[in-house]
Amino acid sequence: MTELPHTRTRAVHWLATAAALAAVLGGTALLQPATATPAPATGASGQAPDPDRARYPLDCGPSGAGIDVLDKAAADFDGDGTAETVAVVRCQARGGTPPSAVFVLSGTAQSGRPRIAATLVEHRERMSVQDLAVRGTTISATLLGYSSANVPRCCPDKRRTVKWEWRQGKFALRPGPVAGGGVSV
Repeated sequence: MTELPHTRTRAVHWLATAAALAAVLGGTALLQPATATPAPATGASGQAPDPDRARYPLDCGPSGAGIDVLDKAAADFDGDGTAETVAVVRCQARGGTPPSAVFVLSGTAQSGRPRIAATLVEHRERMSVQDLAVRGTTISATLLGYSSANVPRCCPDKRRTVKWEWRQGKFALRPGPVAGGGVSV
């Protein structure tokens, strides 16, 4: 039985396969998922500040409920060789969705706790924060809010993607387009 001409492998076929495989592997090595964070720079402690050790200026009511760290990411925003931590936090609740706050933590204060270097979203703004991501020196998130006090706290009716870019020693807010035709957060 003789082989058909198109079933014979030639060096050019192997080279094309090797080149395609190299391109795929090279591409995956360069790409990161959207939620990936740069490796923390090594500072005195060798790690980014631990958001569970920080004290946050949240009023969690008379019950003295604790604080939950919902999300975190780390990067060296100011280029000083020490990573900062971005933390999304809120008061603990047995029901409902308490509002979130977003803080940037740096180093440790004299008490040994990380200190708040910047507040990006305040608790009193009554928003929920989702999809926290850090790329380079840019922080992005989705803010969910309410158009009035009559909207149930389970079901935010306002949504906006925002970015904070580190510029000239501070974070500058860059809001994304408004979702839902003109309703903004």
